Amino acid sequence: MKYSISLLLIFISAISFAQKEFHVFPVNGSTTVGTPNGNGSIERPWDLQTALSQSSKNVNGGDVIWIHEGIYTGRYRSALESTKTNKKITVSAFKNDKVILNGNTEGKVNYVLQVNGSHVIYKNFEVTYLGDFSRLDSDTDFKAAVGINHQKGEDCMFQNLMIHNIPGSGIGSWKATGGTVIENCMIYNNGYQGKRGHGVGIYIQNQSDNIRQINNNIIFNNYYKGIEVWSATSGSKLEFVKYVNLTNNIIFNNGSPAGKHVDNVIIASKDAEGINVAKHINVLNNVLYHNVDFNDSKNYGYGTSLALGFNANAPVEDVSVQNNIIIGKNNALNILHTKSLVFKNNIIYTGYIHFNSSVLLALNNSGLQMDNNSYYTRSLKGFRILKQQDYNIKAWQNEFKIESKSELKQLKDFKTNPVIKVYKLNNEGTEFNVAILNKNGTAVQVNFNEFEIEEGSTFKIYDIENKTVVITSGEISKDLKIEFPLALASFEKPLHNNIATKSANNFGVFRIEFEQPKKESLFKRLFGWLF
Repeated sequence: MKYSISLLLIFISAISFAQKEFHVFPVNGSTTVGTPNGNGSIERPWDLQTALSQSSKNVNGGDVIWIHEGIYTGRYRSALESTKTNKKITVSAFKNDKVILNGNTEGKVNYVLQVNGSHVIYKNFEVTYLGDFSRLDSDTDFKAAVGINHQKGEDCMFQNLMIHNIPGSGIGSWKATGGTVIENCMIYNNGYQGKRGHGVGIYIQNQSDNIRQINNNIIFNNYYKGIEVWSATSGSKLEFVKYVNLTNNIIFNNGSPAGKHVDNVIIASKDAEGINVAKHINVLNNVLYHNVDFNDSKNYGYGTSLALGFNANAPVEDVSVQNNIIIGKNNALNILHTKSLVFKNNIIYTGYIHFNSSVLLALNNSGLQMDNNSYYTRSLKGFRILKQQDYNIKAWQNEFKIESKSELKQLKDFKTNPVIKVYKLNNEGTEFNVAILNKNGTAVQVNFNEFEIEEGSTFKIYDIENKTVVITSGEISKDLKIEFPLALASFEKPLHNNIATKSANNFGVFRIEFEQPKKESLFKRLFGWLF
């Protein structure tokens, strides 16, 4: 009897702590309608704002809020917060449903989705503006907005989101959001036009010691910069530009819609008092690219791919830049105000490598650890301390005792493995992002042998800049190699204005989706001859 009671208590306890699932439908759903009066069940679903307003008494760690297919027009604020250790609330599109949060509507707030709570995962949906809207700040009907305004709440996750066509920044994740992860997202075509372009892909801050992870994202064609690890505040008494990792991102052609290619990534602070300094930041295994013509031996024009430092009183500290490909115009790499930097195993294509004279102090005090880099510059005197002196590689090595294993060649000698990035987006390994850089613009074979792709799997390849069109498809052969056609990817111009430029024929970013071959049952394999 006691044994039965114990089992019953364990069963009841397991039920009480089991994951709960809740459902959301559009308020104008054609079949099922979400309402504030529902209970979140599939029979009586919530509308989106009601779901996002739930307290931790109703929705807590381990629970899932499923958003069903539809367009959710409005401005939304999430107060969801998990109080359970190591368990997050998940807000996700239901299965393969297409869910769009559309911010193109009247509203007093300037965001599509604001996040204020901790320990929540947001994934598998779009955040955008649908229909017509102004992108000119001089228009009387113009209103700037941000796609996701992550105002506060630590240890959140933003996964597999498409954030695009917002008249402002894609996502701002501010100083009270430590430990948050942004990964596998596509962030593009965000911003608006003023005297210059406005609106970045991701704006990142962090005042805690919990590391911010920005991983495996594709960020391109935003009106201003790609990623800003940055503070424009001067006179702050706090440090909130610190502990950020940027890993395996593909970031290209930012600034293009406003007519001027600008920083794909900037890491800096504007604090003139030198208190709020950008520090403890890693930039690892990223691809940073601006359109270049590899047949042009001059490579003139503005197009920074990586900038470190902004104010001489706030030089960046403890920054590590390793294993990146940094491609851009005359000033692709700007190391402007830096106290301590590790810069190793990178490939750089630029007119000159620009150093501000303030970096001389770090150079002379061994604050810059630079080695094993491959530089391609206009002149063999490619290291330029602005307004002072240009150095060739030997003079640079002798003067500052760095770069002993690095090489510097001219632009015409540029070379790299054309397959520069392949990574899968999910545990099943059915979707991959692929980045290719081939200065000849010809097709490139990609080997999927290291991944668990079966011979006979079918595939579809999309140009990431025109994700709705399949550019090629087929069935993978025994050697597990697939040809990616760079030139074909550039035939169309699927951009949202006439100023933005498609990536050049020498560069392409692709999504490839596999479908594994269907396996016959044992019965059919043995007796298929009977049918």
